Amino acid sequence: MGNLNTLFSPDRVAVIGATESEGSVGRAIMENLQSGFTGEILPVNPNTEEVFGLSAYDSVLDAPDVDLAVVVVPPSIVIDAIEEAGEAGITDVVVITAGFGESGSEGASREQQLKTIAEEYDMNLVGPNCLGIISTPVGMNATFSPQSALEGSISFMSQSGAFITAVLDWASDRNLGFENVVSVGNKAVLDEGDFIRHWGDDPDTDVILGYLEDIDDGRAFIDAAREVTNDTPIVVVKSGRTEAGASAAASHTGAIAGSERAYEAGLEQAGVIRAESVQELFDYAAILEDQPLPDGDEIAIVTNAGGPGVMSTDAVGDSGLSMATFADDTLGRLEETMPEAANIFNPVDVLGDAPTERYSDALDVVLEDPNVGSVIVVACPTAVMDFEDLAEVIVEKQQEYETPIAASLMGGDSARDAEEILDDVGVPSYFDPARGVKSLDALREYSEVKQAEYSQPTAFDVDRERAREILERTKERETNKLGVEAMDLLDAYGIPTPTGEIVSDKQAAVEAAETIEGNVVMKIVSPDILHKSDIGGVEVNVPVEEVASTYEDLISRARNYQPDATILGVQVQEMLDLDSGTETIVGMNRDPQFGPLVMFGLGGIFVEVLEDATFRVAPVSESEATEMLDEIDSAPLLRGARGRDPVDEAAIVETIQRLSQLVTDFPAILELDINPLVAAPDGVSAVDIRATIDHEEL
Repeated sequence: MGNLNTLFSPDRVAVIGATESEGSVGRAIMENLQSGFTGEILPVNPNTEEVFGLSAYDSVLDAPDVDLAVVVVPPSIVIDAIEEAGEAGITDVVVITAGFGESGSEGASREQQLKTIAEEYDMNLVGPNCLGIISTPVGMNATFSPQSALEGSISFMSQSGAFITAVLDWASDRNLGFENVVSVGNKAVLDEGDFIRHWGDDPDTDVILGYLEDIDDGRAFIDAAREVTNDTPIVVVKSGRTEAGASAAASHTGAIAGSERAYEAGLEQAGVIRAESVQELFDYAAILEDQPLPDGDEIAIVTNAGGPGVMSTDAVGDSGLSMATFADDTLGRLEETMPEAANIFNPVDVLGDAPTERYSDALDVVLEDPNVGSVIVVACPTAVMDFEDLAEVIVEKQQEYETPIAASLMGGDSARDAEEILDDVGVPSYFDPARGVKSLDALREYSEVKQAEYSQPTAFDVDRERAREILERTKERETNKLGVEAMDLLDAYGIPTPTGEIVSDKQAAVEAAETIEGNVVMKIVSPDILHKSDIGGVEVNVPVEEVASTYEDLISRARNYQPDATILGVQVQEMLDLDSGTETIVGMNRDPQFGPLVMFGLGGIFVEVLEDATFRVAPVSESEATEMLDEIDSAPLLRGARGRDPVDEAAIVETIQRLSQLVTDFPAILELDINPLVAAPDGVSAVDIRATIDHEEL
C-alpha cells in the first residue's frame, strides 16, 4: 500500500462511467461530487461530449493529471478501465462496480485480475462492490449515497454500503460529523488495516470507527491497530457471531474455539474497543472524541431520583467500572451541604426537590474526591429543575475539574435545548443512564489501552529441526491425527513431559515400567481413538507385576471398540501425583482469519463442559500469557484455594509461550491440545497430547 493522502485529498477526480442518465450510479456520483468538491471533476465517457456541462473524455488516458479515478462502468469493462488508469499513472482508484468476488467464479476471476493490475501499477484500490468514499476536508462525496457527511473528526469504514447510507442520514439529524468515510467493499487491495494506519497518522482524525463483517488477515490487523491505538481510539462493531468450523474440530480447543473467540481475542490484543450495537458505536465515538480520560475506574453517580440512581448502579455492576468509595472528607462535606434526607453515599441522591444549585454543590464535592475517576449526572424533570441551567453547571464543572462527565437528562422536549448546550462542548447526554455508564466504561477501556505495554514474544531456544522431522514422519501415515506418540514434539520445544515410552509388546512394557520409579500409567496409542478414557483405554497406578496383563487388556479393549483402528502400541508413563497438582489445558486451533489461536483453561475431563478458558492470537508474549492465567474463573485453584499449595504459575506462562512458538513455527499444525497439563508447586508436566496435522503444509 502506498500513501493514501491523495486518495482523500485529490485535486482532480475522474469519473469513469460518468453520465446524466436518470437513476444511474454514474449520475449520482457526478451530482454528489459537484455538490461540494473543491477540486476539478473530469467525466470519462466515450459516448457523450459532456456531462452536466463538463467536457467528457473518451478515455482516462486523455484526461490531464488525474489524482483519483472513480470507476462505475459495467463489470465486463472494469478491467480495461483499471488497466488504462494504471497506464495513465493514476495510483488511487475507487471501484464502485459490483459483479466481482461476491458473485461467483467468474466474478472472482475478475477480482483476481484487479489485484494483479493494482499490484503491477502499485495502486491504492478501494472496492470493488462498494459505495465509494467521502472526504469532508475537500468537500468530496465520491459515493452514490443520497446523503453526504457533515465535517467532523471521526473517520469511519464499513463493509456494508447500505449501513453507511443509513448512518449518514442518522448522523446528519444529530449533527455528527466525519473526516473520512470509506465503503471498503470486497477489499481486493486496501483493507481495514490500511485505513487504520492512514487515519492513525492523520492529525484531524480523533476517533476511528468500523463496521466489520470479517477481517481477512487477523494478525496484520492486530499489528496495524497496535501502532495506532496509543494515540487514536478504534471502535468497531463486528457482526456475524458464528461458531463456524467448531463442529468439525477434533480437539477440545477446536470444539470450544470458533470464529467469535478469535475475534474477541484478536480485537482485545489489538487494543480495539468493541461495541455491541450501532448505538454503542456512536455513543463511544462521542465520548472518546471530546472527553478527557479518567484517572481510574471508580465512578460517582449524582442523581435527583432513587430509581434511576439504582439503574445507574446496576449498569456500573455490568461494566468494568466500580462504584467510587468516597473519602471521609467528601462524606463530611456532603453531609454539611445536602439536606438531611439526601443520600450522601454513592450514588449521591440530591432528592427530587433539588434545584440546580444543589447539583452544583454536590458536583463540586464529588469531583474534588481523589477516588473519583468519572461522574454521571442523572436528572429527571421536576418543577424546581431547569435542565438548561443544569447543563450549564455540568459544562462549568467538567471544564473546571477536567474529569470525564456524562449526563443522563431523562426528558423529551424539556431536555432538548439542554442537550444542545452539552453537545456544543462535547459532554455526551443520554436518556438512558445505562448508555452513559457504558460510554464512560469505554473511556476507561481506552485509558487502559493507552497504558498497556506490548512486549515482544520470547524466542526460546528450541530444537526446530527435531520437531520438523517428527511432523514429517506423519506424512507416511494414513491419518492426520496424532496422539501421545507425538510427545517428543513437546520435548523438542522444551515443554516438560513425564518419563515414559511407547512399546509394542508386553515384554517391552514391563521393561519400560522397570525403569520408572513406582507404579505407572498405561494408555492405548491410536490416532483413531481420541477419547481413550471413554473406552477403558487408560489405566492408572499400575504396579510393575500387572503391566504385562494390563498391556493385553488395553489392546483387546481397543480392538473390540474399533476393529479397524490403527494401534501403535501402549504408552508406559511415569505416574504423577495429581492430588498436589491442578489439571489445566493448553491448546491451539488455527483460525482462518487470525491464524493460531492459543487457549488456556481448566483441563482434564471437564474442559468442554465448563469451558473455563481464555484465548490469545499467537505469537503470545509473556505479559499476554500471564493475563490468560488471571482471566479464567478457576484462577483461585492455581493460587492455593481451600488450603492447596499454589502452583508454579511461571511454568504455565512459559509453557503457553513455548506452545505459541511451536504452532507459529509450524503452520501445518491445525489443532493441538496438551490435556492435562498438570500444574504443581514445583513445575508443570504435559501428560497427554492430541494434534491434527495438514500434511500439505509440511
